[in-house]
Amino acid sequence: MITKEPASEGPDPDGTPSHRLSVRVYYEDTDFSGFVYHASYLRFLERGRTEMLRDLAGNQSALHRDAQGLVFVVRRMSLEFLTPARMDDLLTVVTRTRELRGASMQLIQHVCRGDERLVAAEVTVACVREGRAVRLPEALRRQLTALAGA
Repeated sequence: MITKEPASEGPDPDGTPSHRLSVRVYYEDTDFSGFVYHASYLRFLERGRTEMLRDLAGNQSALHRDAQGLVFVVRRMSLEFLTPARMDDLLTVVTRTRELRGASMQLIQHVCRGDERLVAAEVTVACVREGRAVRLPEALRRQLTALAGA
């Protein structure tokens, strides 16, 4: 289980605009070794993306309804596991926009413990309606542009 602590937008230490979400590691997130199970990081990253979209565009259920069935699907994900986290660690999921295309966005995500980067991820998310790619809504595109990295 993940607890949401106040999300914030602001620059990364390198000055790049980003979204942040704090998550606490619970027993259920770990494996028999006491380290965070690798698939748990996928949930942490998903929560980071979801909360970023919520902060930018509001409730995703309303976005889905108002945009006639618009949904976001992960098309590609690349992960690098650098250092393990343990139970009770307080982590931060950092999300920023790398590139926007017509119907997709490329995001950079990091899971950090303090200033230490534990996981680095590159994620391509497609905008889909009724199984077909559709352009990102213009209002959302403008907001995502604000989180665009160099």
